[in-house]
Amino acid sequence: MPKTTEIPHGGNRPIGRRAFLRLSALGLAAAGAPTLSACGLGGGTGAFPTRPIQMIVAYEPGGGTDVGARVLQPFLEEALDGEVQIINLPGGGGWVGWNDLVNADPDGYTIGFINTPNFMTGYLDPRLGRTDVGPESFTLIGNQVTDYGAIAVSPSDDRFDDITGFMEHAMEHELIVTSTGVGSDDHFASLQLSDRFDTRFTVLHNEGAADSISDLLGGNVDAVFANVGEVKAQHDAGEIRVIAVMKDDAERSPYLEDVPTLTEAGFTDVASWSSRGIAAPAGLDPEVTATLVDACRAAVEHPDHIEQLATQGLEVDYLPPDEYADMVTRDDRTARRLGETYIWGGAP
Repeated sequence: MPKTTEIPHGGNRPIGRRAFLRLSALGLAAAGAPTLSACGLGGGTGAFPTRPIQMIVAYEPGGGTDVGARVLQPFLEEALDGEVQIINLPGGGGWVGWNDLVNADPDGYTIGFINTPNFMTGYLDPRLGRTDVGPESFTLIGNQVTDYGAIAVSPSDDRFDDITGFMEHAMEHELIVTSTGVGSDDHFASLQLSDRFDTRFTVLHNEGAADSISDLLGGNVDAVFANVGEVKAQHDAGEIRVIAVMKDDAERSPYLEDVPTLTEAGFTDVASWSSRGIAAPAGLDPEVTATLVDACRAAVEHPDHIEQLATQGLEVDYLPPDEYADMVTRDDRTARRLGETYIWGGAP
């Protein structure tokens, strides 16, 4: 029987389905990235790359990040005029791969995907004692995907017709909702609602969105907190009913055009997303960085790449290094505040 966590009126005390992940290391993408190079996509002096580039994916093959990386791979190879090898290094909730990325030589031949805000708990939680990593540990290359949060209920649940009814009910009654782990974007999403609107949630921490949807269909939970790309197919098939996309503007998701955003429904100043971007170790040569930035932009913005990810309900959202750094900073700020308030508290 999976463990759950009760979120008291306006807060929570998260406990995972399994014991809290033992994290091995973490980093976060650094701000202060260069402007786009005026040279061609080969970059700089033309001496980079001269051998294959390894791109670390900190999750198992077949997962969302891995699929996105493999869709991007040929477009990145074309832009770089070189080979890109995907290296899966799963374990520790992603920290095994991110640790390798942090500690790689900053020569441009090791890059990798980072997933925010999920990996921030590893350096923000003071109980883990990880003080040697942070925003300065990475060189940001560019964001590939921003997959916004979504709230889904069972189509047969007549307690709430829409997100307004759901929120009103949750302000008065305990509801069991899901997340994909302590300190995940889904967990922070429910915390944000409790923090701002005094909703009352008990959180079931699952290993992934598939488990969460199964729990909803089995009547074990009242709602699923997941991402648009994880619930689109089931929503379109009528198996579940997405009642809100967690955006802080009124522009609807192109993949769930029949679903309002939180802001559109009147629940403002709350947003949740899972971003997937490319980073390298800190200390990368500016010319090599510029080459990677240019190639990343060309690959991510390639129409065929956008079309292929769209079939999975994934919204391509290219951000150059400075804008990506702004996103990372916002994720860090939100995770830090919510974590200190509701997750690790005043832990030494």
